[in-house]
Amino acid sequence: MEVTNRYVVTRHHIDGTPQESDFELKTEALSLSIEPGKKELIVKILYLSIDPYQLNRMKQKSSSQETTSSARAVKPFEAIDAHGVGRVVASGNPAFKEDDLVAGLLTWGEYCTVKEGGLLNKVDNIGFPISHHVGVLAFSGLTAYAGFFEVCKPKKGEKVFVSAAAGSVGNLVGQYAKLFGCNVVGCAGSQKKVDLLKEKLGFDEAFNYKEETDLKSALKRYFPDGIDIYFDNVGAEMLEAAVENMNTFGRVAVCGAISEYTDKGKRAAPNMVDIIYKRITMQGFLSVDHMKVYKDFISDTVEHIRAGKLQVLEDISHGLESIPSAFVGLFRGDNIGKKMVQVADD
Repeated sequence: MEVTNRYVVTRHHIDGTPQESDFELKTEALSLSIEPGKKELIVKILYLSIDPYQLNRMKQKSSSQETTSSARAVKPFEAIDAHGVGRVVASGNPAFKEDDLVAGLLTWGEYCTVKEGGLLNKVDNIGFPISHHVGVLAFSGLTAYAGFFEVCKPKKGEKVFVSAAAGSVGNLVGQYAKLFGCNVVGCAGSQKKVDLLKEKLGFDEAFNYKEETDLKSALKRYFPDGIDIYFDNVGAEMLEAAVENMNTFGRVAVCGAISEYTDKGKRAAPNMVDIIYKRITMQGFLSVDHMKVYKDFISDTVEHIRAGKLQVLEDISHGLESIPSAFVGLFRGDNIGKKMVQVADD
């Protein structure tokens, strides 16, 4: 049997703010039969993760950038790999069978072929929507959990600041911090998001950074006794303001720098004298650095969700053709919670 597979590609390298016109849909004929001896899978894709870091893979990179990046560059007109969830429709791999639900590295497409050794795992049926395995029970959740507990090393009662707090990672960091016993303030880019942080997610306070003319003064207002932990998702001026308001022995977990991804002129320049004399620890990290806590992350998160103590925020677009607009919208701050695209019904 043969199907027509559609998938999303870039038309060229993208070095600034992405536009929908930077992408196009390609089609290919795909056989749903596995050649004898090949331990491949063919997966029908159900949900795909839409993440800001993908933009860094789409840029025209120098050789030095290639060696320092952990993410393989995306070439124009090639399939774009991304985390997702799908159903096995054909298998030559004895570890998987037809109709298995799987999660892992798929592509921005309707179907994909996963070769032997591909990063794919069966998804356990634990009574949650399939979409949870793209966000809260996947890398967004692990990033928040490991970043907060392993990198920030919190103590109960500490004061925590989270930027992009209504995003896929930030909203979970704030909730984990509150469940742990910290005082949490988040910032976001609209009043709707600010209200959600305080009224639905239980943040102690939140503010709209777009309404603040002086971020350093704003943080002084919300943290009169200083910040103990800053979970950074944006970089640039926000990082600078947070460092100025950090307490001695404060910790900064650098998760993302979305404000710098689209503008080379925006680079964080925190006061190094502050970092030295306050003995601030600043650490960048990737979720894959902390797979040792994966079981604890899943166990704790599942328990919190089932008890109604952790709210799951998912922002779902529908149809493969919506991927470009969903991706572009990330850089306008359109999403609330984890952005994903539902490509097909289960």
